[in-house]
Amino acid sequence: MQGSVPLERYELTRIRDRLSFLYVEKATIARDRNALTIRTEEGTTYAPGAGLACIMVGPGTRITHQGMSLLGECGVSAIWVGEQGIRYYAHGRSLASSTRYLVRQAELVSNVRSRVAVARAMYAQRFPDEDVSTLSMQQLRGREGARVRRIYRDEAARTGVPWNRREFDFDDFDASDDINRALSASHVCLYGITHAVVAALGASPGLGFVHHGHERAFVYDIADLYKAELTIPIAFDVAAEAPPDIGSSVRFRVRDTVHRFRAIDKIVDDVTRLLFEPAEAEDALNSLGFDDNVVQLWDPNGLHAGGTNFEKEP
Repeated sequence: MQGSVPLERYELTRIRDRLSFLYVEKATIARDRNALTIRTEEGTTYAPGAGLACIMVGPGTRITHQGMSLLGECGVSAIWVGEQGIRYYAHGRSLASSTRYLVRQAELVSNVRSRVAVARAMYAQRFPDEDVSTLSMQQLRGREGARVRRIYRDEAARTGVPWNRREFDFDDFDASDDINRALSASHVCLYGITHAVVAALGASPGLGFVHHGHERAFVYDIADLYKAELTIPIAFDVAAEAPPDIGSSVRFRVRDTVHRFRAIDKIVDDVTRLLFEPAEAEDALNSLGFDDNVVQLWDPNGLHAGGTNFEKEP
């Protein structure tokens, strides 16, 4: 709408206070003032633009120019996905205006010792009762593999859902059995939320410490921290109920559990703790949500203010 005034950055909701995700398919997304409108055959639904962390745009969905403009102004991570939210296609602008997290992430991932240290810290979060400080990456992967297999067996015993192994046809969602479809749908929701938080902090989704070479490697790193307590139990619970639409049922359950689990808060804190030393982490967290849209000029001897004429300098 031509008369809508763009939101100022100070008016935006901080990432940790936002709703987790909204999945939309077979609809038209537009704008009415500073609200998103989602129009389907059943009618029009309004959603708070500045209150969303992530919108997952599914098949059969169109977005108007003004709708996309509002998402950009509000820093909502728009992620284009395939049917059931499984296939990832692209993403839009994030909330970040600073490269503070990105610079630190690049520094850590570019050094073998610091990269291994961060990877160990990730595994230590999953093995709180074990000392992993001296384990190699190969040993850590072996521990994680055994842990995940044990979790699957325990969840199968708890819910009575038959379990053989994790298998999924990326090109055919319905080809898998119920539990594998439920796992895929729940993990995709977690990836979308994690991607939105990582992007909102200004970190790179692609610079992973455990995963490597994929545009969402860091997203997979962080999402793996929560699968055992969040998405895997949800998948087994939904599969045990055998609803007619597993994908939809899983998304509703993940949405509610993410709110109860305060997952966005946890992801913000964990990413910050992994990238920054304790003395720096608090400062990094306190800076989130403020306008630090400042361009500086790099120099080996220190940073310089942008927009300055240095013609007279030697």
